[in-house]
Amino acid sequence: PLDNKEETAAAKCSQPCLGESLSISDLECSLCIRMFFEPVTTPCGHTFCKECLERCLDHRPNCPLCKQSLREYLKAGRYSPTVLLQDIMLATFPTQLAERRELHRAEMAELSNLTKSIPIFVCTMSFPGIPCPLHVFEPRYRLMIRRCQESGTRRFGMCIYENGKSFADYGCMLEIRQVELLADGRSLVDTIGRQRFRVLSRGHRDGYHTADIEYLEDKKVSGEELQELQGLHESTYRLAQRFCEHGDLTSRHILMQHGPLPEKEEDIQASADGPTWCWWLISILPLDPSYQLSLFSCTSLHARLSQLQRILTALLQQPP
Repeated sequence: PLDNKEETAAAKCSQPCLGESLSISDLECSLCIRMFFEPVTTPCGHTFCKECLERCLDHRPNCPLCKQSLREYLKAGRYSPTVLLQDIMLATFPTQLAERRELHRAEMAELSNLTKSIPIFVCTMSFPGIPCPLHVFEPRYRLMIRRCQESGTRRFGMCIYENGKSFADYGCMLEIRQVELLADGRSLVDTIGRQRFRVLSRGHRDGYHTADIEYLEDKKVSGEELQELQGLHESTYRLAQRFCEHGDLTSRHILMQHGPLPEKEEDIQASADGPTWCWWLISILPLDPSYQLSLFSCTSLHARLSQLQRILTALLQQPP
């Protein structure tokens, strides 16, 4: 039997052989033509970068090379790394592997900026503090949601479509709370509204819209102005309570869907977006989206409450 020194020498002899018999091109993903990053192997025996395979499966549930169905694989929703291949890459091309990891890290850092090139989901009106459940099935949005999770931000912008533009000038950041993956790759995404923003410029990334944005903040008031604002807030909230207790079928249906009117906040100027109950009300009232958008983009809480008071008074005067 070999003693320890001879064993080590034998191991040293055999090590360079692996590096000599392999070239970088043997360790390239056939989809991105770059060195494998987080390689995964399909049941049909083909290996791809995890991200590359996921992007292909967004479009159709088949192996990109042999077209074999990967429905069951997709249904599992888990991709185990090909550990042997990772070890081989680390042993033979450590420098290139480190460069590839660095490239991925830079891409993730770019995706995690929350004012530059933020992803935009063009769909519905959403509001600060209000849940917004989504059904995601388009490949571009499947990719977008996955990136929001992978980059760690768990946030993207929501805007409505506007004629003559790809989407409106104002929108709301949504935060992903939970994602339920369905067997065919679609997903049910539970989100909640965070800050309002204004679009400064529009762009694209891999099929979905992006935007550079600035966040909106209500103007703060003090002294007499604040006292007047608090009075207006009280009276409008009482009207909102009356509207919710009005008891016609439509309101009852709305309350079943959206839950009860949120409680009043102690400090009405604490949030940059003002009290949540106002947004809850705007989301349930029978308002035209363009009118909702004008209330949404307004940075005066006083003006927003005055408008709500006018709408509620008119609705409460209607016969049931």
